Amino acid sequence: MRVHDLRLPLAALLVAAGLIPAAAADRIFPPGSRFGFQPPSDMVLSKRFSGFEREEGGATVSVVELPPNAFPELVSGFTDANLRNQGFALAKKEPIKVGDNEAMLYTGEQPGDPATPAQAIHKWIVVVGTPTVTGLIIAQATPEAETDETMRALVTDIAIRAPLSLTQQVDALPFRITDDAGFRPVRVLAGNSVLLTKGAKDQMQNLEQPILVIAQAIQTPPTAEQRDAFARAALYANQTMKDFVVERSQSYRSNGIDWHEIVARATDMPTNKQVVVAQTIRFNPDGYLRAVGVVREDQRGGVLAEFRQVVDSIQIK
Repeated sequence: MRVHDLRLPLAALLVAAGLIPAAAADRIFPPGSRFGFQPPSDMVLSKRFSGFEREEGGATVSVVELPPNAFPELVSGFTDANLRNQGFALAKKEPIKVGDNEAMLYTGEQPGDPATPAQAIHKWIVVVGTPTVTGLIIAQATPEAETDETMRALVTDIAIRAPLSLTQQVDALPFRITDDAGFRPVRVLAGNSVLLTKGAKDQMQNLEQPILVIAQAIQTPPTAEQRDAFARAALYANQTMKDFVVERSQSYRSNGIDWHEIVARATDMPTNKQVVVAQTIRFNPDGYLRAVGVVREDQRGGVLAEFRQVVDSIQIK
């Protein structure tokens, strides 16, 4: 290697060594995502979702990763009528290539409400199919925020990197678990949530093992007066359980942080087994972190304390 080569950027050296593909070297990847983009200079990584948003508002692009078999299902399901029912007036649908991968680009707009002065929002949707992952990229912008050319380039000039290890995905989460209490991560979802379990199995049948899901949301948190109703609504929204009986529901403050905790009994509908659900919500100035632990009634001894041990150890990055 020549002396001046030592001044090459790290990304260039990794490309030269074949450690990362050249197409991905100049892309920005949302934390934990396999999809990389070249956003315009006025768009930054979002704290609210996996993607980017314009600092002054008016434009966003988000990416959701789905199993590889989702590609044909999405393409066949994105009919004019179905999209219209979701508030998307389709103007054009065209097949494109993202690298060597098949993709479909949908362009159109979300019409403004006739009863308000709100203007139409331009939208771009790309579905990318690869042998290992399907990408659903959704971008939108008000007419004055970004040009059609800029947004089209943003959603079509994409790099796709190799799958991240579970450890890498956990490390990219917006929070850190410092005491796992014997639980271990099984799956990371949407870049902002993680599923943990305690036991040897990764695929749980009949709730053989306790599970704990932790997720962070960046949005306006409820006021102190609204928190109990908010927490109960979040708990009851679970569509796999019914017949909730709340054992306790309380707000509390610990280490300068506001929390709400509910412990309830319920019936798990897929198995018809009695379970105990512990939901703990940590309220932050810009959102909240929600943890939901589920354990069979006959296994609850000591597990609720372990759920709390994990939650109490969480640090927001």
